[in-house]
Amino acid sequence: MAISFDLILRGGVVVNHDGEGARDIGVRDGKIAEIGVASTADAGEVIDCRGLHILPGVIDSQVHFREPGPTHKEDLETGSRAAVLGGVTAVFEMPNTHPLTVTKEAIEDKLARARGEGGHGGMFCDHAFYVGATHGNPQQLAALEMEPGVAGVKIFMGASTGDLLVEDDEGVRAVLAHGRRRVAIHSEDEYLLREGKARAREGDWTSHPEVRSVEAAVRCTERLLRLARETKRRIHVLHISTADEIPILAAHKDIATAEATPQHLTLAAPECYERLKGLAQMNPPIRETHHREGIWRGVAQGVIDVIGSDHAPHTLEEKSKKYPASPSGMPGVQTLVPVMLDHIANRRLSLARFVDLVCHGPNRIFGIAGKGRIATGYDADFTIVDLKAKRVITDAWSASKSGWTPFDGMAVTGWPIGAIIRGRRVMWSDEIIGEAAGAPVRFQEAL
Repeated sequence: MAISFDLILRGGVVVNHDGEGARDIGVRDGKIAEIGVASTADAGEVIDCRGLHILPGVIDSQVHFREPGPTHKEDLETGSRAAVLGGVTAVFEMPNTHPLTVTKEAIEDKLARARGEGGHGGMFCDHAFYVGATHGNPQQLAALEMEPGVAGVKIFMGASTGDLLVEDDEGVRAVLAHGRRRVAIHSEDEYLLREGKARAREGDWTSHPEVRSVEAAVRCTERLLRLARETKRRIHVLHISTADEIPILAAHKDIATAEATPQHLTLAAPECYERLKGLAQMNPPIRETHHREGIWRGVAQGVIDVIGSDHAPHTLEEKSKKYPASPSGMPGVQTLVPVMLDHIANRRLSLARFVDLVCHGPNRIFGIAGKGRIATGYDADFTIVDLKAKRVITDAWSASKSGWTPFDGMAVTGWPIGAIIRGRRVMWSDEIIGEAAGAPVRFQEAL
């Protein structure tokens, strides 16, 4: 009697802990049931993956969908559409939204919206939400970080878009002293950022890296590491923008993990500001080429643990305001995979290292239960890519409400062909299939 599965992926090159190899995958009840399926096995659905690579489902551990924001820059449905069209199967959303995700009620509200309740469209990808730290809620954080669907706690040490800010050592120490899961931090020194505002040149976006200086990033990361040592708390430093922070972080890998973004690995000042103007503005800033190269060295040396998109969309109308009135942030969840695949094609990155950065890395540092690997018993989440496909990223392809991308017109080699989440084909060949059915990500420390 032939073995039967719900789904078989046939003929693809599987990339997992065992290396790369042509193996068929059998899926049953939303889980990976067998790697190396016999040719005689049958299934309710068989997907021909010949010529394609099958990766673990890509996890974007930093997005800002803004939902339900007063100007509707994004919502959970449109943000998750962009995610799956880009081959991303799970996202962690940041708390600087409206209303702020700082209470149990706000977490429950987000999860309800993600399910499509209350007239909302629901999320197509799996998801988790960060809890925002404030000066007023440290005592509640140990309980909040254990709530279902919570990715952990987030601290903004430098002001960015939104209303969350814990800039002082005493406040950060209080947050780190309550709870035990890894804490994610936006690391820019608020005191130096306030001084830097005087360096803004109206209408000149090339002054943005001067306003939010290298010193502001470095000083804050040094302060943060000292506080993490004091409180014996694991931390995750987001969107590294300077070459200077790489050796500092390398000396503290026992407690600190770090993230880079495709933007900081691809764009460089002043060219990006001269060409894109406000569309290149994000926090912390895109900096000069030597900083970009320094972050790449951090990737090569293993100092950078994950790549996240920092998807933070604003409308073109908002972005057209003269600097410094223009808001910071750019869409990125949909372009993460194709931009990084192009770096693979250009030999800046290996495919195995990419999988480590966007699958194994998030699994490892956040303690994700059952995602981030192609292994028997794990969720059947797959990002299926064509490493030879040549495409051009365009604004028209963007599913974000913002309707643009800083990579418009960029020719890339490598493209996401499919996204499968818990055994269900959600995207194939640039089309979304079926209804929104995303579910909360589970975490080992909160089970």
